[in-house]
Amino acid sequence: MLNNPLLNQGPIEIKRVLISVFDKTDVLEFAKSLNNLGVEILSTGGTATVLRSGDIPVTDVSDYTQFPEIMDGRVKTINPLIAGGILGLRDQHYEEARLNKIKWIDLVICNLYPFSDVI
Repeated sequence: MLNNPLLNQGPIEIKRVLISVFDKTDVLEFAKSLNNLGVEILSTGGTATVLRSGDIPVTDVSDYTQFPEIMDGRVKTINPLIAGGILGLRDQHYEEARLNKIKWIDLVICNLYPFSDVI
């Protein structure tokens, strides 16, 4: 184990996950497992649609951030509520997160679209 004073020192229970995937293979089954464990799911556009089709409760990132997906969906998770929830150090940034209504994101599941194929 790393002994770095800048890292969270204790184990983190997974309570909230961000799922945003281009390749949605098996994402529904994985999300069902997380949902069965009581994990809150944040998701984006097409991924959220797939999860809802499987009757999985999901909060759209744009509803959480109160900021729409922009630039043809290229910009959706770049927001302080998302970045702070992922990057914040719980041991050090708890009060700042609370004041800014940032919820911790304990797990990120993502894969990117093949940029060279899309361009």
